[in-house]
Amino acid sequence: MKVAVVGAGHMGRYHAEKFAARSDCKLVAVADVDRARAESLAAKLGCPAVHRYQDFFDKADAAVVSVPTERHREVAGACLEAGLHVLVEKPIAVDLEQSGALVSLARRNSRVLQVGHVERYNAAFRALAQRMQRPIFIDAERLSGFKQRGADVDVVLDLMIHDLDLCLALSKAEVSDVSACGFRVLTRDIDIANARIEFADGCVASLSASRVSQAPVRKLRVFQTDLYVSADLQAGKLRYVKQSGGAIEEAEESHAGGDALAAQADAFINSIKGSPAGVDGESGHKALKLALEVGTLVRERLQRFG
Repeated sequence: MKVAVVGAGHMGRYHAEKFAARSDCKLVAVADVDRARAESLAAKLGCPAVHRYQDFFDKADAAVVSVPTERHREVAGACLEAGLHVLVEKPIAVDLEQSGALVSLARRNSRVLQVGHVERYNAAFRALAQRMQRPIFIDAERLSGFKQRGADVDVVLDLMIHDLDLCLALSKAEVSDVSACGFRVLTRDIDIANARIEFADGCVASLSASRVSQAPVRKLRVFQTDLYVSADLQAGKLRYVKQSGGAIEEAEESHAGGDALAAQADAFINSIKGSPAGVDGESGHKALKLALEVGTLVRERLQRFG
């Protein structure tokens, strides 16, 4: 599979390294508007560098799009129009109109469109999801220190969207109600947010996200009538609690050392070969829709209270 990467920045570099290392793929190009940055990464990985991403259309089967979110519609759309399969970083686009256009393009051209919600491929989350039949309550906490990278979007689209996607994957039901609050701290946009999501099947999710914390946290707790699972997604640890014969049983598992980005690349290549899609365009669209609704509710509250 001939793969090109658009964007030689932080995430683009990691994507390029994963595909360059695969025996079933050939990295045919790295593209970036910063020619020096593209050439530096390409030289390291032994592939050509191009200034215009359109220059690799006749050389590639698939493209990884890792550019600022406001360019996703343009770049991913052009790749799909050129007949390439596309893995685009999250969020899929800046708004639902652009997201819907990408989903329609992929469908019309019979191409794979996968969205980079990499936490779906976290080994601890995958183990947790296999145990949960019908969650009734989900509690997610995702905190990080402030980084200028990612500050082009608010904390909902930067961080919380990961957990919104995980909640949608776990519940599998339609969203019935959303409430949210949030605050500006270091930027002019939302830096801290909390959301409560209710699903049509009765499941409730409580999510907190911050990009102005001192220590990183990626915690997920999921409850169903016969089981409670606590996950540290950063450390790759799970703790199960259940009742058995009137006694409480506890067990711990470790899923540390997994490579979620490599697993995501696996899913992308396998879906091109005909396996069920990983996090497809529709899933990315649903996560974006929910994230935008949370962001809208937060901004409405900020307008009322300052």
